[in-house]
Amino acid sequence: MFKSKLLNTLILTALSVPGLALAADAPATPPAVTANVGFVTNYLYRGISQTGGKPAIQGGFDYAHASGFYAGVWGSNISWLFEEGYVNSSGSLELDTYFGFKNSFATDFSYDVGFLRYNYPGNYLAGATKADTNEIYGLIGWKWLTAKYSRSLGDIFGTPNASGSSYIDLSANYPIADTGVTLGAHYGKQTFAGTGHSGLTYSDYKLSASKDFSGYTVGLAYSSTNAIKANYTYQGNDLGKGTAVLSVTHSF
Repeated sequence: MFKSKLLNTLILTALSVPGLALAADAPATPPAVTANVGFVTNYLYRGISQTGGKPAIQGGFDYAHASGFYAGVWGSNISWLFEEGYVNSSGSLELDTYFGFKNSFATDFSYDVGFLRYNYPGNYLAGATKADTNEIYGLIGWKWLTAKYSRSLGDIFGTPNASGSSYIDLSANYPIADTGVTLGAHYGKQTFAGTGHSGLTYSDYKLSASKDFSGYTVGLAYSSTNAIKANYTYQGNDLGKGTAVLSVTHSF
């Protein structure tokens, strides 16, 4: 089955583009490690709730090098593994690890390519497919617009024999000058590959607004999907229904 993540976000771009403004042309800066922590009233991933509509505490660490290389780890509490019958009472953690390379070119353009592994530790029940998922991704951006493409390398979020499943993410995040406010809009489509999985495919939509308060970012978003309700309802919760989410995040 499918696990629905924000942590807001076509990715699989060419690694070589004429006119790239590589970091080597800029003054050298030391590597940086940053941390982030956040609270959300409902952890949505690709429009699907990972916590049955309940809150989540999230956070991670990121390493960035002047060359454009980056790596990081990020975690959140979840409940869908238990609710959907993959594990027993354990399985309440998502821990993601990732690395990639990003940079800018032609002044207003940017790109990002990388690898992301979703880790779901827990004691899986007999016959359940592990939810651990590997994806590669590529993104190209222009100013405040981005297009991203992600592709699974094997089973995806507990759905077996679904290698090649993909997600398309088209997003706009427009900062209003001198206000600290950013307005966002997003469309995504999750497509499941493999025989018998077409009913899991769906699209998601989101409108958002956020404001920075001296390093603390408060956000409000409304998200909805056209996911088939019967395929995404567990223990009476429609995990893909339209919902508003409040978030508070801090980076340091």
